[in-house]
Amino acid sequence: MAKENDIRTIPFSPPDITELEVQYVTDALRSGWITTGPRTKKLEKLISQWIHGTGSDDAQRSVCLSSATAALELSLRLLGIGPFDGGSADDEVITCAYTYTASASTTLHVGAKIVLVDCASGGGTLEMDYDRLEAAITGHTKAIVPVDLGGIPCDYDRIFDIVERKKHLFKPSSELQRALGRIAVVADSAHAFGAKYKGRMIGDVADFADFSFHAVKNFTVAEGGTLVWRSIPGISDEDIHKKLQLYSLHGQSRDAYSKTETGSWEYDIVGPWYNCGMTDISAAIGLAQFERYPGLLARRREIIKQYDAAFKPLGIETLEHYTDEYASSGHLYITRIPGIDRKRANAVMKEMAQRGISTNVHYKPLPMHTAYRNIGFDIKDYPNSYARFENEITLPLYTRLSDEDVDWVIDNYCDIVRNIKC
Repeated sequence: MAKENDIRTIPFSPPDITELEVQYVTDALRSGWITTGPRTKKLEKLISQWIHGTGSDDAQRSVCLSSATAALELSLRLLGIGPFDGGSADDEVITCAYTYTASASTTLHVGAKIVLVDCASGGGTLEMDYDRLEAAITGHTKAIVPVDLGGIPCDYDRIFDIVERKKHLFKPSSELQRALGRIAVVADSAHAFGAKYKGRMIGDVADFADFSFHAVKNFTVAEGGTLVWRSIPGISDEDIHKKLQLYSLHGQSRDAYSKTETGSWEYDIVGPWYNCGMTDISAAIGLAQFERYPGLLARRREIIKQYDAAFKPLGIETLEHYTDEYASSGHLYITRIPGIDRKRANAVMKEMAQRGISTNVHYKPLPMHTAYRNIGFDIKDYPNSYARFENEITLPLYTRLSDEDVDWVIDNYCDIVRNIKC
């Protein structure tokens, strides 16, 4: 990072792009194929094999799309949730109040009802309160959207235990719902590409999971994401893959690349659907990132270790990224300074900025936003989410940080926190 008057300039989360990504994009541009094509298909296959642990062509369970938001919405549509997709306006989808809007707004997109659950009390977690989750389930509940915030996996064993106990309430309204025989677990894993839960890759734990490959994420294609799923007994993975391809290209029965391969132009529109595929230019970035990704994950783990060693002795609350049960993707380093309010936390962030260090907040709870207040949500009903937000500060965590940069963040944050406690 650049130095100016002995102050390092450390942005919050720049992408880690090397000459390899530049070369792969250049190759894509020169190939003459820049929209959805062979590179996108190759990336889908690599992701499917990496997550599901198979090299067979007939087990592909990944579709690359324009965003994680598109992936989450298509999951709900595939399940037939909401009046536009064979379900009902009474269909309910449960997610956490402490998350980004996409975890919930996608439910509105399909015409279903959002049910928000407060996060657990006490420090150390931003997950839903699982007792409240269980209590929120009704006969209208069709899906739960747990959020792997910061790249840390949720307690999926607990979530699946809950949906099994509530099977007697479940009323399926689509073939896929009947095949599951219970509430679907549709993970918002936007932060968690590369994370593991009890030895299994995130993406092979929930029924469906979406990953974000946005510019600020660990793994980027500039703008994009992917949807992955576990095999469902009685449902063909090939049929799911085909349906998702149709959803992502206007319901067109044959994409441009396959038309070129077969030499036949003719196609059908089998549904009035959407346009949210990934381009080969984006996929080219992803293919380069995929080659480098094990090293990127390892570097994030090193930085988190350095942060933890410095901040925990000061009483700064952080999240556990690596335990015997799970390994995070190390996407966000979320901290909380006990005993301060949002105004003082903002003052800390301003002081960090004056020292050349950009910080952020993850997240302002959904009931505090105008859109969700207008629906009828009130932050007073989500006290734990507000308490997490009130003193939260997210520090820079990305692979372009040098050890000297990390030390600069540590030294300045510790200095400010010590002074604020005095």
